[in-house]
Amino acid sequence: MAEGRDRQPIPPRSGADPADGSLVRLGVGVTRLYVSAWWCAAGWSFGMARQALGDADARARGATSRQGGRGGSGRSDGARPGSSLRERGAELLRQSADVRIADDTHPAYERILEDLAPDEGRILRLLASEGPQPAVDVRTARPLKIGSKLVAAGLSMIAEQAGCRHRDRTHAYLNNLFRLGLIWFSRERLEDPRRYQVLEAQPDVVGAMREAGRGTTVRRSIHLTPFGEDFCQLCLPLDGEGMPEARES
Repeated sequence: MAEGRDRQPIPPRSGADPADGSLVRLGVGVTRLYVSAWWCAAGWSFGMARQALGDADARARGATSRQGGRGGSGRSDGARPGSSLRERGAELLRQSADVRIADDTHPAYERILEDLAPDEGRILRLLASEGPQPAVDVRTARPLKIGSKLVAAGLSMIAEQAGCRHRDRTHAYLNNLFRLGLIWFSRERLEDPRRYQVLEAQPDVVGAMREAGRGTTVRRSIHLTPFGEDFCQLCLPLDGEGMPEARES
Protein backbone atom coordinates (compact mmCIF):
# COMPACT_ATOMS: atom_id res chain seq x y z
CA MET A 1 0.00 0.00 0.00
CA ALA A 2 2.87 2.35 0.68
CA GLU A 3 4.26 1.72 -2.77
CA GLY A 4 0.82 2.41 -4.34
CA ARG A 5 0.59 5.66 -2.53
CA ASP A 6 4.08 6.63 -3.68
CA ARG A 7 3.05 6.11 -7.34
CA GLN A 8 0.05 8.39 -7.20
CA PRO A 9 0.46 11.60 -9.23
CA ILE A 10 1.33 14.73 -7.37
CA PRO A 11 -1.68 17.02 -7.28
CA PRO A 12 -1.26 20.43 -8.94
CA ARG A 13 -0.25 23.39 -6.83
CA SER A 14 -3.01 25.41 -5.42
CA GLY A 15 -3.76 28.55 -7.46
CA ALA A 16 -2.18 27.17 -10.73
CA ASP A 17 -3.85 28.44 -13.93
CA PRO A 18 -4.41 25.90 -16.74
CA ALA A 19 -3.80 28.73 -19.24
CA ASP A 20 -0.13 28.91 -18.18
CA GLY A 21 0.74 26.02 -20.45
CA SER A 22 -0.79 27.81 -23.43
CA LEU A 23 1.19 30.95 -22.66
CA VAL A 24 4.42 28.99 -22.44
CA ARG A 25 3.77 27.29 -25.77
CA LEU A 26 2.93 30.67 -27.35
CA GLY A 27 6.18 32.17 -26.03
CA VAL A 28 8.20 29.26 -27.39
CA GLY A 29 6.56 29.69 -30.80
CA VAL A 30 7.28 33.42 -30.90
CA THR A 31 10.90 32.79 -29.93
CA ARG A 32 11.31 30.23 -32.70
CA LEU A 33 9.80 32.66 -35.22
CA TYR A 34 12.15 35.44 -34.12
CA VAL A 35 15.23 33.18 -34.30
CA SER A 36 14.20 31.97 -37.76
CA ALA A 37 13.74 35.55 -39.04
CA TRP A 38 17.09 36.59 -37.59
CA TRP A 39 18.81 33.65 -39.21
CA CYS A 40 17.31 34.47 -42.61
CA ALA A 41 18.35 38.12 -42.30
CA ALA A 42 21.86 37.15 -41.27
CA GLY A 43 22.12 34.80 -44.22
CA TRP A 44 20.94 37.52 -46.62
CA SER A 45 23.44 40.02 -45.20
CA PHE A 46 26.25 37.51 -45.53
CA GLY A 47 25.28 36.81 -49.13
CA MET A 48 25.17 40.52 -50.02
CA ALA A 49 28.55 41.11 -48.37
CA ARG A 50 30.06 38.18 -50.25
CA GLN A 51 28.63 39.49 -53.52
CA ALA A 52 29.98 43.01 -52.84
CA LEU A 53 33.43 41.60 -52.10
CA GLY A 54 33.29 39.59 -55.28
CA ASP A 55 32.34 42.67 -57.32
CA ALA A 56 35.12 44.71 -55.74
CA ASP A 57 37.62 41.96 -56.50
CA ALA A 58 36.45 41.81 -60.12
CA ARG A 59 36.78 45.60 -60.47
CA ALA A 60 40.28 45.47 -59.00
CA ARG A 61 41.30 42.75 -61.47
CA GLY A 62 39.83 44.80 -64.34
CA ALA A 63 41.69 47.93 -63.24
CA THR A 64 44.93 45.96 -63.02
CA SER A 65 44.48 44.59 -66.52
CA ARG A 66 43.69 48.07 -67.89
CA GLN A 67 46.79 49.50 -66.29
CA GLY A 68 48.82 46.73 -67.86
CA GLY A 69 47.29 47.57 -71.23
CA ARG A 70 48.12 51.26 -70.90
CA GLY A 71 51.70 50.43 -70.02
CA GLY A 72 52.27 48.93 -73.48
CA SER A 73 52.39 45.22 -74.05
CA GLY A 74 52.43 44.61 -70.31
CA ARG A 75 54.95 42.54 -68.41
CA SER A 76 55.33 38.94 -69.44
CA ASP A 77 54.62 36.03 -67.12
CA GLY A 78 57.42 35.54 -64.66
CA ALA A 79 58.64 39.15 -64.85
CA ARG A 80 59.21 40.90 -61.57
CA PRO A 81 56.55 43.47 -60.54
CA GLY A 82 57.53 46.97 -61.59
CA SER A 83 60.06 45.83 -64.19
CA SER A 84 58.07 47.45 -67.02
CA LEU A 85 57.93 50.70 -65.05
CA ARG A 86 61.70 50.61 -64.58
CA GLU A 87 62.13 50.00 -68.29
CA ARG A 88 60.03 53.08 -69.02
CA GLY A 89 62.05 55.06 -66.50
CA ALA A 90 65.28 53.92 -68.12
CA GLU A 91 63.94 54.97 -71.52
CA LEU A 92 63.00 58.37 -70.06
CA LEU A 93 66.53 58.89 -68.75
CA ARG A 94 67.94 57.75 -72.10
CA GLN A 95 65.88 60.38 -73.88
CA SER A 96 67.01 63.05 -71.42
CA ALA A 97 70.62 62.31 -72.36
CA ASP A 98 69.92 62.42 -76.11
CA VAL A 99 70.55 65.97 -77.32
CA ARG A 100 68.88 65.18 -80.65
CA ILE A 101 65.43 64.86 -79.06
CA ALA A 102 63.48 68.15 -79.01
CA ASP A 103 61.42 68.66 -75.85
CA ASP A 104 60.35 72.28 -76.05
CA THR A 105 57.01 71.68 -74.30
CA HIS A 106 55.99 69.70 -71.27
CA PRO A 107 54.32 66.41 -72.24
CA ALA A 108 51.40 67.13 -69.88
CA TYR A 109 50.30 70.27 -71.75
CA GLU A 110 48.37 68.36 -74.39
CA ARG A 111 46.45 66.41 -71.75
CA ILE A 112 45.79 69.58 -69.73
CA LEU A 113 44.22 71.26 -72.76
CA GLU A 114 41.77 68.35 -72.99
CA ASP A 115 40.86 68.79 -69.31
CA LEU A 116 40.00 72.50 -69.57
CA ALA A 117 36.61 74.08 -70.11
CA PRO A 118 36.44 77.12 -72.44
CA ASP A 119 35.71 79.42 -69.48
CA GLU A 120 38.81 78.09 -67.72
CA GLY A 121 40.87 79.15 -70.72
CA ARG A 122 39.46 82.67 -70.30
CA ILE A 123 40.43 82.66 -66.61
CA LEU A 124 43.98 81.59 -67.44
CA ARG A 125 44.24 84.30 -70.09
CA LEU A 126 43.07 86.91 -67.54
CA LEU A 127 45.63 85.81 -64.95
CA ALA A 128 48.40 85.71 -67.56
CA SER A 129 47.64 89.15 -69.00
CA GLU A 130 46.35 91.06 -65.95
CA GLY A 131 48.26 89.36 -63.15
CA PRO A 132 47.00 88.07 -59.76
CA GLN A 133 43.38 88.72 -58.87
CA PRO A 134 41.89 89.69 -55.48
CA ALA A 135 39.71 87.30 -53.49
CA VAL A 136 38.08 87.53 -50.06
CA ASP A 137 36.71 85.21 -47.41
CA VAL A 138 33.77 86.38 -45.31
CA ARG A 139 33.82 85.37 -41.64
CA THR A 140 31.81 86.22 -38.57
CA ALA A 141 33.46 88.93 -36.49
CA ARG A 142 34.68 87.87 -33.04
CA PRO A 143 37.13 89.49 -30.61
CA LEU A 144 40.66 88.35 -31.46
CA LYS A 145 39.04 86.12 -34.13
CA ILE A 146 38.34 83.49 -31.46
CA GLY A 147 35.33 81.41 -32.49
CA SER A 148 35.05 83.12 -35.88
CA LYS A 149 33.18 81.02 -38.46
CA LEU A 150 33.65 80.96 -42.22
CA VAL A 151 30.54 82.13 -44.08
CA ALA A 152 31.81 82.32 -47.68
CA ALA A 153 35.23 81.48 -49.13
CA GLY A 154 37.10 82.55 -52.23
CA LEU A 155 34.75 85.27 -53.46
CA SER A 156 36.20 87.07 -56.45
CA MET A 157 35.37 88.88 -59.69
CA ILE A 158 37.43 86.54 -61.87
CA ALA A 159 34.43 85.24 -63.82
CA GLU A 160 33.20 88.76 -64.59
CA GLN A 161 36.66 90.06 -65.46
CA ALA A 162 37.43 87.07 -67.69
CA GLY A 163 34.05 87.18 -69.45
CA CYS A 164 32.99 83.66 -68.46
CA ARG A 165 29.70 82.41 -69.84
CA HIS A 166 28.86 80.28 -66.79
CA ARG A 167 29.68 82.44 -63.81
CA ASP A 168 27.92 80.09 -61.40
CA ARG A 169 30.67 77.53 -62.06
CA THR A 170 33.51 79.79 -60.94
CA HIS A 171 34.43 77.67 -57.89
CA ALA A 172 34.47 74.50 -59.99
CA TYR A 173 36.67 76.20 -62.58
CA LEU A 174 39.16 77.42 -59.98
CA ASN A 175 39.26 74.05 -58.24
CA ASN A 176 40.03 72.30 -61.53
CA LEU A 177 42.78 74.80 -62.39
CA PHE A 178 44.27 74.24 -58.94
CA ARG A 179 44.06 70.46 -59.41
CA LEU A 180 45.99 70.76 -62.66
CA GLY A 181 48.70 72.79 -60.93
CA LEU A 182 48.06 75.94 -62.96
CA ILE A 183 46.95 78.33 -60.18
CA TRP A 184 47.41 78.66 -56.44
CA PHE A 185 45.47 80.45 -53.71
CA SER A 186 47.69 82.81 -51.75
CA ARG A 187 47.02 84.11 -48.23
CA GLU A 188 48.80 87.33 -49.17
CA ARG A 189 46.78 90.38 -50.19
CA LEU A 190 47.51 92.52 -53.23
CA GLU A 191 49.17 95.90 -52.78
CA ASP A 192 46.34 98.00 -54.23
CA PRO A 193 43.53 98.20 -51.63
CA ARG A 194 41.13 99.74 -54.15
CA ARG A 195 40.79 96.40 -55.92
CA TYR A 196 39.42 94.90 -52.71
CA GLN A 197 37.09 97.83 -52.17
CA VAL A 198 35.48 97.19 -55.55
CA LEU A 199 35.23 93.47 -54.80
CA GLU A 200 33.69 93.99 -51.37
CA ALA A 201 30.93 96.12 -52.93
CA GLN A 202 29.75 93.23 -55.12
CA PRO A 203 26.33 91.68 -54.36
CA ASP A 204 27.63 88.22 -53.38
CA VAL A 205 30.09 89.70 -50.87
CA VAL A 206 27.46 92.09 -49.48
CA GLY A 207 25.02 89.20 -49.12
CA ALA A 208 27.59 87.08 -47.29
CA MET A 209 28.37 89.97 -44.96
CA ARG A 210 24.67 90.35 -44.21
CA GLU A 211 24.41 86.62 -43.50
CA ALA A 212 27.37 86.82 -41.12
CA GLY A 213 25.72 89.56 -39.06
CA ARG A 214 28.73 91.52 -37.88
CA GLY A 215 30.97 90.05 -40.55
CA THR A 216 34.50 90.78 -41.68
CA THR A 217 36.49 90.05 -44.82
CA VAL A 218 39.85 88.31 -45.06
CA ARG A 219 41.72 89.55 -48.13
CA ARG A 220 43.57 87.00 -50.24
CA SER A 221 44.71 86.61 -53.88
CA ILE A 222 44.78 84.11 -56.75
CA HIS A 223 47.96 83.61 -58.82
CA LEU A 224 49.31 81.54 -61.66
CA THR A 225 51.94 79.01 -60.66
CA PRO A 226 55.25 79.02 -62.57
CA PHE A 227 53.97 75.90 -64.31
CA GLY A 228 50.77 77.77 -65.19
CA GLU A 229 52.71 80.76 -66.50
CA ASP A 230 54.73 78.55 -68.82
CA PHE A 231 51.57 76.74 -69.94
CA CYS A 232 49.83 80.04 -70.79
CA GLN A 233 52.84 81.37 -72.69
CA LEU A 234 53.08 78.26 -74.84
CA CYS A 235 49.44 77.24 -75.25
CA LEU A 236 47.29 80.38 -75.17
CA PRO A 237 47.23 83.27 -77.68
CA LEU A 238 47.76 86.03 -75.13
CA ASP A 239 48.54 88.70 -77.73
CA GLY A 240 45.26 88.16 -79.57
CA GLU A 241 46.84 86.42 -82.55
CA GLY A 242 45.15 83.20 -83.60
CA MET A 243 41.95 84.08 -81.73
CA PRO A 244 38.88 82.87 -83.64
CA GLU A 245 36.21 85.41 -84.45
CA ALA A 246 33.06 85.26 -82.31
CA ARG A 247 30.23 83.45 -84.05
CA GLU A 248 26.65 84.55 -83.69
CA SER A 249 24.29 81.94 -82.26
